[in-house]
Amino acid sequence: MTRPLYLVAVDGSEFGERAAERAINLAEQIGAKVKLITVMDWSYLQTQVIDGVAPPLLDPTTQEDNVTNRVLTPLVTKYHNSTVDITTELVWGVPVEVILEQVKKSHANLLFVGRHGRSRIVDILLGSVANQLAHRVGIPIILVP
Repeated sequence: MTRPLYLVAVDGSEFGERAAERAINLAEQIGAKVKLITVMDWSYLQTQVIDGVAPPLLDPTTQEDNVTNRVLTPLVTKYHNSTVDITTELVWGVPVEVILEQVKKSHANLLFVGRHGRSRIVDILLGSVANQLAHRVGIPIILVP
């Protein structure tokens, strides 16, 4: 029998870091593996053209390195003494769609996501990644405050 896999969506926020901490602590207790995933949405990285002046394009490789060094590497470093098998992946795309795809592709048993503290009105009008995942993921999800 294979060990359970916990997928953790991290974004560099304190909420994502707390989700990783909870997942790793639980995984350590039961011998599960943890996969940390961060999603880069290119549309958020591109600056807008203002008054007909286009800014220099951002280099995808440089952006990947920056995000890896800012989001994934610190978490792996923080838990390097843990007995948990921790892997990481950086993927381009729309966060909700990529995370749903990764859950299926990796056969994750549990998803951990940080829950940003937004108002109910904003959640109703715009939704959040955590809220959308909670309604669509199809496996148990832990929303970490």
